[in-house]
Amino acid sequence: MCGIVGYIGHRQAYPVVLKGLKRLEYRGYDSAGVALINNNKLNIYKKQGKVSNLEEYVIGKDLDGQIAIGHTRWATHGEPSDRNSHPHLSASGQFAMIHNGIIENYAPLKAELINKGYEFKSDTDTEVLLNFIEDIKINNNSTLEEALRIALKRIVGAYCILLIDQEDPTTILAARKGSPLVIGIGKGEHFLASDATPIIEYTKEVVYVNDYQIAIVRADELVLKNLGNEVETPFITKLDMELAAIEKGGFDHFMIKEIHEQPQTIYDCLRGRLNAAEGTIKMGGVDNNIDKLLNANRIIVVACGTSWHAGLVAEYLFEELCRIPVEVEYASEFRYRNPVILTGDVIIAVSQSGETADTLVALENAKEQGAFIFGVVNAVGSSIARISHAGAYTHSGPEIGVASTKAFTGQLAVLTMMALKVAKAKGTISELRYVELIRELDAIPGKVAEILKDTTAIQKIAEKYKDASDFLYLGRGYNFPVALEGALKLKEISYIHAEGYPAAEMKHGPIALVDETLPVVFVATKDRFYEKIVSNVQEIKARRGQVICVATEGDTVIPGMSNDVVYVPDADEIVGAMLSVVPMQVLSYYIGTYRGIDVDKPRNLAKSVTVE
Repeated sequence: MCGIVGYIGHRQAYPVVLKGLKRLEYRGYDSAGVALINNNKLNIYKKQGKVSNLEEYVIGKDLDGQIAIGHTRWATHGEPSDRNSHPHLSASGQFAMIHNGIIENYAPLKAELINKGYEFKSDTDTEVLLNFIEDIKINNNSTLEEALRIALKRIVGAYCILLIDQEDPTTILAARKGSPLVIGIGKGEHFLASDATPIIEYTKEVVYVNDYQIAIVRADELVLKNLGNEVETPFITKLDMELAAIEKGGFDHFMIKEIHEQPQTIYDCLRGRLNAAEGTIKMGGVDNNIDKLLNANRIIVVACGTSWHAGLVAEYLFEELCRIPVEVEYASEFRYRNPVILTGDVIIAVSQSGETADTLVALENAKEQGAFIFGVVNAVGSSIARISHAGAYTHSGPEIGVASTKAFTGQLAVLTMMALKVAKAKGTISELRYVELIRELDAIPGKVAEILKDTTAIQKIAEKYKDASDFLYLGRGYNFPVALEGALKLKEISYIHAEGYPAAEMKHGPIALVDETLPVVFVATKDRFYEKIVSNVQEIKARRGQVICVATEGDTVIPGMSNDVVYVPDADEIVGAMLSVVPMQVLSYYIGTYRGIDVDKPRNLAKSVTVE
């Protein structure tokens, strides 16, 4: 959600920043802009719409300069428009700023500034903050850095800020709280961004800025300070990412590329951890904290969106294998519900980006109440990874498509390994069953590759149903969360209304929707609920619903009662969700593309939701 890029160094800054903004388009946005300083002149160019609109707008304009900041905005305060786009200019015209996040107390600050004679050219909280900083600087006769520090002590909310001064073209000031910021370190240059994707092309050495830190960034110097003006030592991290990982690699969209990467990304997640030949699983975050997990009163999974669906699968896994009670919570509800948290509770935080705002606040609250926090995230160095007591990375690589695919299967792989390790240590699983499930998990990458080898049948189904106005997704047991995920994927990237339900709940309301126009997708793989799901299929078929089934290879019953069938390899139900979800992803992708939608950038959505 929103994207920030900055550059200072020996290169021309505009091309670096523009390319960085393009790298960040996946985050979701409605406008874009840049600010550059050249010969102590501050030039700001911004435009509603895509980065390409900005690119056309600046043709023929002065783009010279070796310091620049750029922004892609996802509207919060004020509608999408040129005037609400970032960067914003201070009242004097001396300072320019870009900002991710929300300043919650902007209204009283704005009223205070209006009383002092300030006029505002936008509806944004960002312009309020910028003028507040300028007002402090003027009234206190302070440096810009000091004014920023004072302002940050008074504001309430989340922010990542880049600030430049046309009278000081040697410095970018940056600060963060609750919204990510990474600084790339080059030779005589620095790169600033919301995540590493705009930086990886230039350097692999980065510093992840922490909450309540201010960064003073010059071409040959990086200084970090806290809000008490104390210098803090930057911790340099080496990026484990290749440029090819953020390119489409011959695919039409990032989403389909990432779907097809899953055999490799699941393998990468298991590699070095799971050894099927020896029957072992090694996970440092679990091994070093096994007592916390074994003695957990309960496990609370906190997540949002697709990660919440992964948490629902984890509920089945931990309760069945480990006999530990599990609750799965939407982070946004969990943080406001004043939940009862007891010492001995384990919170598993699941997030692709590791920056989800609601999840972060929920974790902070739970940590204060004595819970043990275990993070399951994809993005290395992210805020959730750092706030957690322990954790495990999914190693899925950068996920650029807004609709999560490979990150979801990576989350399932990590959560399955965790459950198996805890079950083994707790003695709630037999050695025979443990070894059997390790082998089943080890076979998943190859079976996903088998599904993706030929998706022609799924493409034909997508073309057949692309004009439907509604879909119903049904599943039981481990496949119920898969049904929810299938419905979410379709909504996200095709704009077709879809609902996921437990198949047994169909008769408690949703069956009223069924007629000959309604496609009903059943996750009907062979598991302990198979006979029940067959009965549900028959009930829909009897009411002339259009039945689409995801079935197990070799099934001879389901095809006879379905309009369309997609097959997945046979697998134990404990690991089966990682297979049955893949056709859902592919189906959604092709329905979206057949409807002419840019599936990598669906409307109104952002990849990382860093504000409430």
